[in-house]
Order: sequence, then C-alpha cells, then structure tokens
Amino acid sequence: MSEAVRKIPEDLWSGREELEVLTFDIAGEMFALEAVKVQEILDLLPETTVPGAKRFVGSVINFRGKVIPLADIRVAFGMEATKTTIDSRIIVIELEIEDEPTLIGLRTDKVNEVTTLLKAAGEPPPSVGMRWRPDFIDCLVRRDGEFIIIPNLQTIFSAQHERPHQAVQA
Repeated sequence: MSEAVRKIPEDLWSGREELEVLTFDIAGEMFALEAVKVQEILDLLPETTVPGAKRFVGSVINFRGKVIPLADIRVAFGMEATKTTIDSRIIVIELEIEDEPTLIGLRTDKVNEVTTLLKAAGEPPPSVGMRWRPDFIDCLVRRDGEFIIIPNLQTIFSAQHERPHQAVQA
C-alpha cells in the first residue's frame, strides 16, 4: 500500500490539533463526522424507493421540502443493510459532489454525542487486517480504549459514483 494512503489526511485536521465531531454507531462500531458538515439529525422519515437505484443510495426522503438521497454506508463497507431500531436516526450532511454542495441523509444505528477528538490520538488505518477498504477511512482515533472511525465520505461517494454498473455486494 502506498505511503500516501497510510498517512492521516491533513485536510481533515486543517492545521488544528482538535476536531469537533458528531459520533454515531453503525454495526457496533463508532464512527464520527466533522460536526460542521452536519445539517440536522432526524428521526426516521418515510422513504421512497428509487427503482433501479443501487442499494447504497436506494431511496430518497423529504428534508424541509427538498428531495435528498438517503445513503446506507453500511452497504459501501460491505455490511448488511441497516435494520431500523428505536435508536436509528438519519444524519443530514452537506458534501461537495461533482463540485456541487449536496445534501445527503446517512442512516445510522444510533447517534451518540458531539465531542472533540485529538489529532495526536489519530492513526492511519492499518494496511492489513482491515475488513474495509482503507481508503474509505480517513483515520482511526483512540479514545477511552476504543477506536472511533472517521470515514472518508468523499471517497465513499466517489467510488459509488464511479462504478455505475457494479452493484455493491453486502
């Protein structure tokens, strides 16, 4: 694996030593997104399935009068699709996709808290032993004996966009 993939991306930290994040759970793992990207946290909403769409973004929701895609990043990571529970939530984020600010809903098993992570506690994903693509992870941050995974949503969404004819296998 190239050394470039093994480094913690500097643009994530932007010269800062701390990063304010929203933590959430997916399949028993704790993930975090930079808090400034989060627009809103929603209870589950009615979904409309999009015929012919990939499972990764197979439905849309109505968010403040706008139709936005609802993504299940579990599918991108090769896991089973999300099974909803009483704790399930949708995190609405804004991402630059094809140079356009785009609102996207992310399914989660549970939203935890807004917290601060330290750059010094961050590590690049290991090149071996990972069950997920290392380029889908910006870094792992150690906190209280656990790892918090910061996904690289830009890479995840780009990879799904680049492979229009390949179904993501769970």
